[in-house]
Amino acid sequence: MAESDRVFKGKVKQSGVFNFKDFYEFLYDLLMEEGYDVVESKYAETKKSPDAKNVEITWKADKNISSYFKFSLTLRWLVQGLTKVKVKKDGEEISMDSASTEIDFTAELIKDPDNVWKKSYLAYLRELYDEYIIKQRIEDHEVKIFEEVNEVINSMKAYLAIEGQHA
Repeated sequence: MAESDRVFKGKVKQSGVFNFKDFYEFLYDLLMEEGYDVVESKYAETKKSPDAKNVEITWKADKNISSYFKFSLTLRWLVQGLTKVKVKKDGEEISMDSASTEIDFTAELIKDPDNVWKKSYLAYLRELYDEYIIKQRIEDHEVKIFEEVNEVINSMKAYLAIEGQHA
């Protein structure tokens, strides 16, 4: 049976002005460029008022590292009070979005994602394999996925900070 180790759990919150569609595409493209396959399992909009809505999104992003390792990210978005606003950019009035955005990140290192080692005698050998033969490789992959998630979060924060300068 596949075994997963949670390597990262965190949350990013930000309120301000940005283009929601562009931010959505930016984050999707960023994960794809990092080699992840992104699947959206949930997208729900609810009207908060005639001019505002809340959006909930869940993404699952997986990246195969080898036949034995896979990185798995889960992103849960909660966008509250999404409204259209007018802002000045380069002396020109443009339409953007204003909202409070919260994204929960969970990163896991999955070992044996295809359950090759699930047979009873192989399961015992797998414990030995993990603990004594590839222990350093497991730790290296945990560091790598942690660094990748932090890189995605930092890029996301930088994007939102640049977009927020228009307010």
